[in-house]
Amino acid sequence: MMQRRTALSLALAAGLAPHLAQAQAWRPTRPVRLVVPFAPGGSNDIVGRIIAEAAGNILGQPVVVENRAGAGSVIGAEHVARSPADGYTVLINSAHASVPALVARVPYDTINDFVGIAVAGFSPHVLAINPRTQATSAAELIALLRANPGRLNFASAGIGSGVHLAGEIFRGISNTQFEMVHYRGGGPGVAALVSGEAQFGTPTMASSLGQVRGGGLRALAVASSQRSPALPNVPSATEAGIPGFIFEEFFPMLAPTGTPAPIVAALGVAFQTAIQQSAPRLNELAGVVPRAGYETPEQVMNLVREGAKTYTDVLRAAGVRPE
Repeated sequence: MMQRRTALSLALAAGLAPHLAQAQAWRPTRPVRLVVPFAPGGSNDIVGRIIAEAAGNILGQPVVVENRAGAGSVIGAEHVARSPADGYTVLINSAHASVPALVARVPYDTINDFVGIAVAGFSPHVLAINPRTQATSAAELIALLRANPGRLNFASAGIGSGVHLAGEIFRGISNTQFEMVHYRGGGPGVAALVSGEAQFGTPTMASSLGQVRGGGLRALAVASSQRSPALPNVPSATEAGIPGFIFEEFFPMLAPTGTPAPIVAALGVAFQTAIQQSAPRLNELAGVVPRAGYETPEQVMNLVREGAKTYTDVLRAAGVRPE
């Protein structure tokens, strides 16, 4: 683990070096807003708050998390797209690339209205159930769903959210029917699972980790080909017999397009350094693992662009159309 963190630090340092001189030309003179387009308690909120403290120390001004929930992240993302391009408004949104695949009329351009700042990390979703749901494995859950078509509730984090997308992927590969219930973010969705209002879901690692560890939820699989270090006792999707259920969320951090290059560089250095410094907490508290290779605005936006295409292709193949 130490070797991996050292390698990540060296890679990030090498990537950031060309931007340091340019970044030093701008320093904020008031707090920077980090907009989370979901309710408190979800993965973006948790990850954003972990990074915000360290980023504020680096910038010399507080980074204040502001929750603007609604429409599966569209309301908060639109707010950032329409905000002044002055460096004082940044978005963190793991649903950013999936929204065009699920939302028919997005009121902004996912790519051209934003500039890349950083990628906070990557994390698989979790196939989880309320402990009172009569299933102890993914196979048993699928059997239960097939025996009761449309009768079980799925807890989504909102239309266009990563949880919604992961749920649609699970629906397609499992050939099951259930009621998709959209909540106003990952936190409310997990709360519905814990209370039994919803019977199962595919929450993010960050929003469900505490409940899984504490027994409030039962995790049947992680949506990856390998087990997660954050939940080492939970089988991978491959081990659980659902190898097609692979869904890893990532957390792009974006500013409004038109933000001057020196400001973008300064924000990039601050947030990328904060991510590097916060890597142990991100992994322990949110199951999120930072990766090198996303040090420039172009690299960040290429990841978003590739994600949008992948999500659209997967959902169209499954017969899902934008709502």
